[in-house]
Amino acid sequence: MDLREDELLEAIRRVLSGAGPEVVVGVGDDAAVLAPPTGQQVLTTDALVEGTHFERGRTSARDLGAKAIAVNVSDIAAMGASPRAALCALTLSDAIDAAWVMELFGGMREACDEYALWLVGGNLARGRDVTIVVTVIGEVAPGRAVLRSGARPGDRLVVTGELGASAAGLRVARSTAAPDAAQLQLVRAHARPTARVGEAAVLARHGATAMIDVSDGVALDLSRLCAASGVGVRLELDAVPVAAGATRAEALGGGEDYELLATLPSEEAVTGAASDLSSGFGVALTRIGVMMDEGLVAVAGDGVERALEPAGWEHFGGRA
Repeated sequence: MDLREDELLEAIRRVLSGAGPEVVVGVGDDAAVLAPPTGQQVLTTDALVEGTHFERGRTSARDLGAKAIAVNVSDIAAMGASPRAALCALTLSDAIDAAWVMELFGGMREACDEYALWLVGGNLARGRDVTIVVTVIGEVAPGRAVLRSGARPGDRLVVTGELGASAAGLRVARSTAAPDAAQLQLVRAHARPTARVGEAAVLARHGATAMIDVSDGVALDLSRLCAASGVGVRLELDAVPVAAGATRAEALGGGEDYELLATLPSEEAVTGAASDLSSGFGVALTRIGVMMDEGLVAVAGDGVERALEPAGWEHFGGRA
């Protein structure tokens, strides 16, 4: 590192200059001070670890910074909440220089601007590998948080956007072949995921009973939603929207798509939410199943029901 800690902090502060009226004290003091929210606070934290979640040689620092914010904002969105502020605890190895750090925080600033929140503080430390731990604070109206545990038998299962693009993008990035334009779009989907903040608000407004973001694979995350709600599901495999260039296996178990998986109480709610998402955000909403009393069942085009295997990314066991 070619700068001392205080010099690096001052450089970071300049990258992150400016804050909203809810930030009383931002970067530069022992702790941040925020004005009290009018609703309930929603907090989440996530870590990106070099060698586990990213490969520094294949990921730009700017994309990595933006992704570190977006994956946390996605968790806030999945609760039906709006992001307000973020903290970052950053561990840097000896291989990192100040220019890389500035690019990282430049990406964080871009994502914060996109999602209307402020990076208000954090911590710097030295370690063997780069680790980026981001905490995001959000806000939701009292009693209006959408949990994983609210799904009921008969609810319709829906998902935003398309699935599998991130896993396909990682596959392309690891390939030695030169990617074409369509494949570069897949790589970008992996490097720069989109958190569905506005889309989550639409789903909540149409009565979403449960919601989770697809971070570890739709099959695995769906099994978690079912477990939390104490219900089962009948998943229609042919209805699952697969991104162009991705495989069905990548769509079901690839993870890191950060689309929203939600349950809605009626066909009318599905139709209304789909219309609002299409007109307001240009994002599709697809009905992919129905919640049942018990069991995890997948049905393909042949009509035969099979057990749904909760495949996806398991942090302490690798690919499940």
